Amino acid sequence: MASSSGIESNNGVSSSKEAEPETPQIPPFRMPTMEEIRAQEVWNNCAVRSVASGVMGGGLGLFMGLFLGALDNPLMQEEMTAREQFIYTAKQMGRRSWSSCKAFAVMGLIFSAAECIVEKARAKHDVTNTVVAGCVTGGSMSAKGGPKAACVGCAGFAAFSVLIEKFLERHT
Repeated sequence: MASSSGIESNNGVSSSKEAEPETPQIPPFRMPTMEEIRAQEVWNNCAVRSVASGVMGGGLGLFMGLFLGALDNPLMQEEMTAREQFIYTAKQMGRRSWSSCKAFAVMGLIFSAAECIVEKARAKHDVTNTVVAGCVTGGSMSAKGGPKAACVGCAGFAAFSVLIEKFLERHT
């Protein structure tokens, strides 16, 4: 009898354990290695971050210029041979890609540098940094057009930067 009551109590214990949901185990906190700390310190340098953004912006501009240059049609398309059209399109792609490459590289470099400097000065990471960086970038990119163009560029690029920041924030 004692053995049968022991089996019953084991069955009773196992059924109560099955009814309780298992709590997820929290993984132990892992300290970063020295290599990870050094890599983070290098990436936190504003100059490194700005140059990397400039290079990536230049690459994006290069591909956009190639794509948009390929879409340009010559005005006298009917009068040109296929070889002349190909040469014209190749030259347009080269001009467009180089122009877009320079513009996007400068834009990425200025925006990243401005955002990094403002973030380090304020010791905060928020939308204000994006607004200031967008204003500096838009104003400097359109400064050749005069003060009115610089103000419009500042406001437009700041608004665009905030929209992109909010869009990316929602999707992460």
